[in-house]
Amino acid sequence: MLIGILETGHAPAELRARAGSYPELFQRLLAGFGFDFRTWSVVEMEFPDTPDAADGWLITGSRHGAYDDLPFIAPLEDFIRRIHASGKPLVGICFGHQIIAQALGGKVDKHPGGWAVGPQDYDFGGTNLRLNAWHQDQVTHAPEGAEVIASNAFCPIAGLRYGGNIWSVQPHPEFDNDFIAGLIETRGRGVVPDPLLDQAEARLQGATDAATLARQIADFFHKPRHSG
Repeated sequence: MLIGILETGHAPAELRARAGSYPELFQRLLAGFGFDFRTWSVVEMEFPDTPDAADGWLITGSRHGAYDDLPFIAPLEDFIRRIHASGKPLVGICFGHQIIAQALGGKVDKHPGGWAVGPQDYDFGGTNLRLNAWHQDQVTHAPEGAEVIASNAFCPIAGLRYGGNIWSVQPHPEFDNDFIAGLIETRGRGVVPDPLLDQAEARLQGATDAATLARQIADFFHKPRHSG
């Protein structure tokens, strides 16, 4: 099964040197589930011709905002709507979660409560999963017909499911604790309040439930469905 990765941003250069950029993180997260991968760097305006170019699609995280006036935002929203109409499976992570919601009629805002950084606990339908997060923006209004599948007090719309073909989450299962530690040093200091970063660093010793979410993503992609 070919998964098309729509790359919407780049990891800091210092982290790319040792961990790779976002597509490589997802390839490691989903290794062993029977997937092949191809990346389109949509942030650099490289778009697939059609949703049929892959069997399923995944939209990465980004330092950009879904509401930013950037050249790739409108064509990405259009491609999301084309995927939706095609019936192909689509997964969105963090920015991917937000841009899907925005493209389908929801709303994304900068949270006045600030940032979520590092391990956070989320309620997935009665099951608690601890996952790494790195965001200030979040979905504040879900599109009509979308079902909330994950939440916590800071981020009430932390996961959405749109019928059987689109699934998205705000946290980052592809970010391990070492990657979060690197983000704290390369992108956090001077942007995110130091006390919040210090609290996040103190929580980085514990395990996350990334493997559980990886299995959920893989099961979603492999679920039998009809396209077109």
